Amino acid sequence: MAILTTAILALLIAATTAVLLPQLIGHVLGLILRGAGWLIRRRTRSRREYVIARARSDEEELLKTLRAKNSTHSLARSSAEDEDWEKVDNTAGPAGVKASSSDDIGASDGAKRPDDWDGIIGFFHPFCNAGGGGERVLWEAVRATQKRWPKAICAIYTGDHEVNKATMLERVENRFNIQLHAPTVVLLYLTTRKYVVASSYPRMTLLGQSLGSLVVAYDAFTLLVPDVFIDTMGYAFTLALCKWLFPSVPTGAYVHYPTISTDMLASLDDQSGIQGLNAGAGKGLKGTVKRRYWQLFAQLYGWVGRHVDVVMCNSSWTAAHIRKLWGTGKDRASNDADTTTGKGTPSSPAVVFPPTAVSELESSIAVDAESEQSRHATLLYIAQFRPEKNHPLVLRSFARFLQERARNPAYADQPQPRLVLIGSVRHASPDETHIYNLRLLAHELRIRDHTTFLCDASWPAVLSHLGTASVGVNAMWNEHFGICVVEYQAAGLICVTHDSGGPREDIVVDLGDGATGFRAETEEQFAAAFEAALALPESEKVAMRLRARRSAQRFTEEEFSRKWLGQVQKLVEALR
Repeated sequence: MAILTTAILALLIAATTAVLLPQLIGHVLGLILRGAGWLIRRRTRSRREYVIARARSDEEELLKTLRAKNSTHSLARSSAEDEDWEKVDNTAGPAGVKASSSDDIGASDGAKRPDDWDGIIGFFHPFCNAGGGGERVLWEAVRATQKRWPKAICAIYTGDHEVNKATMLERVENRFNIQLHAPTVVLLYLTTRKYVVASSYPRMTLLGQSLGSLVVAYDAFTLLVPDVFIDTMGYAFTLALCKWLFPSVPTGAYVHYPTISTDMLASLDDQSGIQGLNAGAGKGLKGTVKRRYWQLFAQLYGWVGRHVDVVMCNSSWTAAHIRKLWGTGKDRASNDADTTTGKGTPSSPAVVFPPTAVSELESSIAVDAESEQSRHATLLYIAQFRPEKNHPLVLRSFARFLQERARNPAYADQPQPRLVLIGSVRHASPDETHIYNLRLLAHELRIRDHTTFLCDASWPAVLSHLGTASVGVNAMWNEHFGICVVEYQAAGLICVTHDSGGPREDIVVDLGDGATGFRAETEEQFAAAFEAALALPESEKVAMRLRARRSAQRFTEEEFSRKWLGQVQKLVEALR
């Protein structure tokens, strides 16, 4: 009997230990991390005070400059109006001029905003000078934040040491036509960005980059601890680290693309070779190991994502995957639910479509029968020069299209179509090698004379091509959204996009009045779509362009700002 009692007690002790020990370890680890966070806050307090003081000082200097300019302008205008008064109207007088001058100065001061929150919002975006769609989202988010909270400081954690703030903001204006208020923009330069570069991890890249992002995030926090921390590049692990170190700091994620997805897992069994870079890689022992590794990483990614306070996704496709990965219970299984709305939580992410210069494109580029005469048989592809954008598919499809067109005598006397590829290139990176290989491929396909590569083109240059091209192309498999596709639509181009991801789910869709473009998957389908788009009668071309332009109204900068601020407001309110 005593032996049985002892055995039962031993089992109870073992069971209790098995249950309580992990909780105890977790509690102790949490205390250690919070203690580390307290030390980081203490050590960075002086830098925080300096950042705030510098921003307020720059604000005062800018205000003085504006006042001086307004004063000079008012005096000059006053002198001119005095001369006109002597010649034309004896009833006008200095009083009227003085009032006008006073109005100008008052306008430079600006009206008081009802919301005077003056905290620091940290934007984690190590590659903010890349010039892609993700960077447009970042800078448009900063602009919207500045307008909503003029006293708040937007601190961007970046690894772009070669660019100072003045140059960065100038490039943002030239590339995206986004003007920012310089005094409240602060660039904090990271020294550890190399730890999130994919080329640093030839094996287990996903895990390596994710763990590396913890190092970069720690680097960011030792520079400055923000009041609100938002990741705008997709490094979810950084948000979890922020929560562990600083539980009181609200966190937000703008997810462009899930780090891992069920589509990626499914692509391992794809035999067509069109589903991304890992299509068909699930064969054999190596493929089995890769599949298991991805499955385990997906579980870890989901656990990390559930630490985020506010979640925004750039498309309904992304939101469906994030809800499935980051959600809990029924939310994780309900992948077929409507994703166009959401509460902004891991289980119900909010869809905030990226901002696109729809209004500017519509005002700058006409779409009618007359403007059709100025468009050329040009195919335009705007995308960063990176492997996932699948430029080779476009080049091969274009070569096939030209070959088939050359065999048709009806086109004998017509000018040859051209392909223009515009994109940003991250210098001192694999991008430069990639574009070199693309140029070689164009030469091998014998389309070099009909293909143009434009690297890091300015916004005016992009605008010019959007106004004269006829077809807009996008070939990325599971493009998370496709800002360039919306730009095509707003500019009146006929879209030919990959039949997957955001373009299929949100953009190139029939809204009830007809097709807004073409979708394709294979080289043959893309070549056929190029032919179909260019062969449309003029009246049908104009009609499709106008339908696409109306569709683009769903993706304006104003709509992005409204939804962005609605979610960030939750983070600001959490502080109060």
